[in-house]
Amino acid sequence: MPPTAIVILIILMTQSAILFDFNTASDISNWYVVDDGVMGGRSAGEIALSDEGHGVFKGTVSLENNGGFSSVRHRFASKDASSYNKFVIRLKGDGKKYQFRVKTRTGDYYSYIHVMKTSGKWESIEIPFDTMYPAFRGRTLELPNYPGETMEEIAFLIGNKKAETFRLEINLVEIR
Repeated sequence: MPPTAIVILIILMTQSAILFDFNTASDISNWYVVDDGVMGGRSAGEIALSDEGHGVFKGTVSLENNGGFSSVRHRFASKDASSYNKFVIRLKGDGKKYQFRVKTRTGDYYSYIHVMKTSGKWESIEIPFDTMYPAFRGRTLELPNYPGETMEEIAFLIGNKKAETFRLEINLVEIR
């Protein structure tokens, strides 16, 4: 292979696009919380910036009134993702399981989901697009996994079927 082809191949393999970079100057007004209160539950989450500039999604999950989840979502103009094949997320959790979600269109009733267990330390989590399965209200749908063509919303959700407090710090969400 000629040297220029190798350079082009390396560039293509390392190509990335930042979906959101949390820092002290970040505008997080396009991030919003959706709790189980939409169904009568009593969970309460919030999103804020830490002094260090990390996005902090924290709160309490309650099982009262058929509750059990809290989520934070970010909508954006439709993004062509066809040149990429995975998400890379830099975060620090509290040792609990969270879902990372993506929607191809904000109007879709279902999301594509990846469940991740956090370690309590800063880590980079790689999520291949084709491993994200479609689900709606906790039920897996008989549809193909995330095709990675377009996206309009990303989200983090906690819903471990137990009452608990939670804290997830997010530094960066990108696609590669």
